[in-house]
Amino acid sequence: MEFKDYYKILGVSKTATADEIKTAYRKLATKYHPDKNKTDKDAEEKFKEINEAYQVLSDSEKKAKYDNLGQNWNTHQRTGGTGEDFDWMKWYNTNARKTSSSKKTNFKNFGDFFANGEGLSDFFDKIFGGNYTGRFSQNQGYAKTPVRGEDIETSVEISLEEAYKGTVRILNINDKKVEVKFKQGIQDNQILKLTGFGAPGKNGGENGDLFVKVTIKLHSKIERKGDDLFVDVPIDLFTLLLGGTAKLRTFSGKVKINIPPQSQNNKIMKLSGLGMPSEYENKKGDLYIKLIAKLPEHLTDEQINLIKKLKELQNSKITN
Repeated sequence: MEFKDYYKILGVSKTATADEIKTAYRKLATKYHPDKNKTDKDAEEKFKEINEAYQVLSDSEKKAKYDNLGQNWNTHQRTGGTGEDFDWMKWYNTNARKTSSSKKTNFKNFGDFFANGEGLSDFFDKIFGGNYTGRFSQNQGYAKTPVRGEDIETSVEISLEEAYKGTVRILNINDKKVEVKFKQGIQDNQILKLTGFGAPGKNGGENGDLFVKVTIKLHSKIERKGDDLFVDVPIDLFTLLLGGTAKLRTFSGKVKINIPPQSQNNKIMKLSGLGMPSEYENKKGDLYIKLIAKLPEHLTDEQINLIKKLKELQNSKITN
């Protein structure tokens, strides 16, 4: 059998610090955790191997014993030896006697000498006897590794007026009510992140995050472009011709519009500061209104004759 290189398993050097060993372990344990690789049996075995390596290298006493074994093994390899002709029991007996005399401990087998039989792999089990993999599963199993919860994505539809004024929704996430606030001026398809409101973590791991995508329902009359709003406003023909005022209902209330005399159909007027609030700045966009001529209906004969007379006068003016 070949020597099992715990440093290689964790991808660290033999001079790695405790923090470096811990960082390497956490990275690999997250990558190969069975909860994230449920159909990959190789990942499960890799995870067990990583756990075992960390249990040894993170414990100063276990690490010292392992390093002593490693030095003997490396010396044996440099002289052309292999796992088949390495005297494992000679190393065990020598080190067991040293430890027994210094700590007055009576080791019945190598399993007791090395980590009290906890966390041993099949590699050590086959060489030194004793079946400790079962104890490893109980004491050092997957459940003790913190696993971050999954992120959750959802979407919420709000009206344009709600986007203008800001609103609140109560969502049911994992059977818990979560209050989500939408600020004034929020944009369509914007994604809100609520840290820690995703799926719960396992074994003390952090919760995932909740991502809420905002969809703003199209308004029947008002169009939004950035922070500006656009709306068509019907104005009767006589007000367009003679000038006057019109009232318009906006998200912030009713406003009075002054219509200049002889305003043309489709004329665009700008009302500053009556658009959408900016989500990040203390200002608002503008409201652009398009004047749409509303022609009179159900005219009387007298009205028709007056219009004809007006037409004649207009044609006469053009001719002259």
